[in-house]
Amino acid sequence: MPPINLSIDCVIFGFDNDQKLKVLLIKKNINKKNDYQYALPGDLLNHDEDLLTGGKRILKSLTSLENIFLRQFHAFGNPERTKQKKDQAWLRLYRKKPEERVVTIGYIALVKMEEYVPQAASFAFQTEWVNIKDVPDNLAFDHNYILDYGIEYLKEQIDHKLISNLLPSRFTLSQLQHLYEILLDEKLDKRNFRKNISKIDIIKKTNEKQEGVRHKPAYLYTYKI
Repeated sequence: MPPINLSIDCVIFGFDNDQKLKVLLIKKNINKKNDYQYALPGDLLNHDEDLLTGGKRILKSLTSLENIFLRQFHAFGNPERTKQKKDQAWLRLYRKKPEERVVTIGYIALVKMEEYVPQAASFAFQTEWVNIKDVPDNLAFDHNYILDYGIEYLKEQIDHKLISNLLPSRFTLSQLQHLYEILLDEKLDKRNFRKNISKIDIIKKTNEKQEGVRHKPAYLYTYKI
């Protein structure tokens, strides 16, 4: 029986000052003509490492990101996931046996974009934050499917630990509500949202206000957790 390789692919979400949810993609060359494709950061697992250790190593090796929240969310094992022509071209450049099957484990990483500056390395020549609404539909392998699955997982598992990893250390209630609306994909009533947030008592108001805005500056909040 031919060997089955195991890889890790990371769906790295970030929330920026423009109140847009973004995902971190890498660019990688797929041939010697410098044609490239976008992909999620991912690579093969070493034989001597566990899944989480491998995920952290791969994430750091391709993007320089480390010491961030990681959560495993699904395994992807379609036997045809690496068989497309565009993907075989890349595999022939970087794998000794490009025909071998690869099963991948998906991890979600959540970062405050203000605190991390990704830098491409290894076979990635560029990193780019892309609005989840603008992601190309021809990512490497089955990465579009993995990304969509990760987005749905994030909606289903929404909790305050996850949210706190996507917001700046100081944020407005409008930013918080907007992030919830993005993740839940629905419009929330402002009054009810603030009432519910107040009830669960997880944020606290600071003495600071927004700066450099044309409208009336709003107070900034921070998480208690």
